[in-house]
Amino acid sequence: MEATETVLCTLLAVDLTDYCYRVCSRCQRVLPSDNNGVTSSSLCKICDSKEPKLLYRILMSIATDTSVKTVICFDRAATVLFGCSADEFFHFTKLNPLAASMVNQVFDGEMLRMTLTRPHNRNAQHMRVASVVPLRSGFQPAIVTLRQICIKNASLGNCSTTNHNL
Repeated sequence: MEATETVLCTLLAVDLTDYCYRVCSRCQRVLPSDNNGVTSSSLCKICDSKEPKLLYRILMSIATDTSVKTVICFDRAATVLFGCSADEFFHFTKLNPLAASMVNQVFDGEMLRMTLTRPHNRNAQHMRVASVVPLRSGFQPAIVTLRQICIKNASLGNCSTTNHNL
């Protein structure tokens, strides 16, 4: 495969089990974590900042006309799909725990144009999504759809999002 490839694809699934990681908000360096993925300290050892922020790191399965691939989508490209920062999405899912499980339903069958690149790290397993463009004219980012579902269910007196038909 070339270093950069643009493909038309369908989004099959999004893995949100480990969708974000912490970085220093000042110098953007990744903060160390322990074996469980929990950040051991919010103090940056490079610039002494105590202000971490979350960035997206999302595994996605996509289908092109010739294959099914697993790709990894980092912050800039993921923000296009989610419509908010990783911090905002994290806090939204803390308030609405079932929202994260609904992301696959929101994105089910979404057609996209993705530019894929080889990973910068030679040990990486998946192609990186350099850019993503939704192809449907009525595309709404996930956070918009999830907020609408939560508001609708709250107005019905039901806090659960599992019974909603998308």
